[in-house]
Amino acid sequence: MIDALRADESNLYALVEEFFRSSFTTDNAIITEAVKRMLAAGGKRLRPRITLLASAACGGAPEQHLHLAAYMELIHVATLIHDDVVDNAATRRGVNATAVDFGNRVSVLAGDYLFAWIFKNVTANYPHPVPNILSATLADICDGEVLQLRALGDVDLPVDGYTEIARKKTASLFAASASCGAIMGGGSAAQIEALRKYGDNYGVAFQMNDDLLDMTADERSIGKPVGNDLTERKMTIPLVLALRAGNGAFRKRIERFYGEVDTEQIPAIVAEIAEQGGLEATQHAISGYVDRAKAALKPLPAGAAKEELIRLADALRAG
Repeated sequence: MIDALRADESNLYALVEEFFRSSFTTDNAIITEAVKRMLAAGGKRLRPRITLLASAACGGAPEQHLHLAAYMELIHVATLIHDDVVDNAATRRGVNATAVDFGNRVSVLAGDYLFAWIFKNVTANYPHPVPNILSATLADICDGEVLQLRALGDVDLPVDGYTEIARKKTASLFAASASCGAIMGGGSAAQIEALRKYGDNYGVAFQMNDDLLDMTADERSIGKPVGNDLTERKMTIPLVLALRAGNGAFRKRIERFYGEVDTEQIPAIVAEIAEQGGLEATQHAISGYVDRAKAALKPLPAGAAKEELIRLADALRAG
């Protein structure tokens, strides 16, 4: 049954990709090209997948909600375009960041236009509360980005402060994807809330896993330079947990590094984070949020869509 659903999903996601290739367009050719190039660079399309699975888990027909699923991915793409400008990033998903090829001004306008284009379509075609959920999500994403900027290099950032940032800038869109899919799938209030909680916990685990991969994966697999978060002075969860467990000498080492970032020191910094238990503690934290995401699905009836949501969550535990 699950294998059959995965085969069906492959067809659904192929239709989403076809929407991006053939149906997505705007009135501005430059903006359309910038967005399509970002889409062509790939991605796991997790947000549209969760939208479609949430619809199916509530008894809906996911093929009827392909555009909504695509909009979730496009919101994500718009945030990535803005992120790369804010972070002065050179690459994204292994290709040039949009700002490299089009410049910062076009990139900012492309992201802004894409947000507006999405909401024009959502408000015209989807009932309450879907537009409200997405507008609140966009506010959360922007708030999370500002909180992250304010926390740059802040070695006193507590775990709760990190989690608030992760919930707003990352988990909020996963929660919106799940809850909007459930709404359009005809889910009950309990099912919609269950899927919202799933998306929220999944999103925090996803962000923590992303932080972990930044220190442990290779550039080809993550599509950006390894240790990029340290270069940008971000307070990621492995570092936050290592600082909480570490001694004063380690803390001073991080303070000196963030005072004057030297990229040649990154391998040594990652090794020290591992020595202080930051990587292992992060894996434990990810497992906790994965367990909470799976537990949130209890109100949903057994079925292939529910099992696939569980599988997606468990995949984060594996790294």
